[in-house]
Amino acid sequence: MLLRSLAKDLYASQKEVEMLGQQLESTVTNEDKEKVKEDLRQATAELSQIRKVMEGRKEQSRASLYKVKSRF
Repeated sequence: MLLRSLAKDLYASQKEVEMLGQQLESTVTNEDKEKVKEDLRQATAELSQIRKVMEGRKEQSRASLYKVKSRF
């Protein structure tokens, strides 16, 4: 369940980064560009953090598949 939620957050974050990248290309004034750059930097950091958490969750679930289960 948590993995599904992380996947949704990852998708939303990727879309936000793409949108901000496009917005940065179409922005004309320097003041607006600086604001969009800062927003893009924050969105990229959030995306990276979500990816790290998701990879950690996948590794945990893989490890549990190979964990020896006690019968007693």
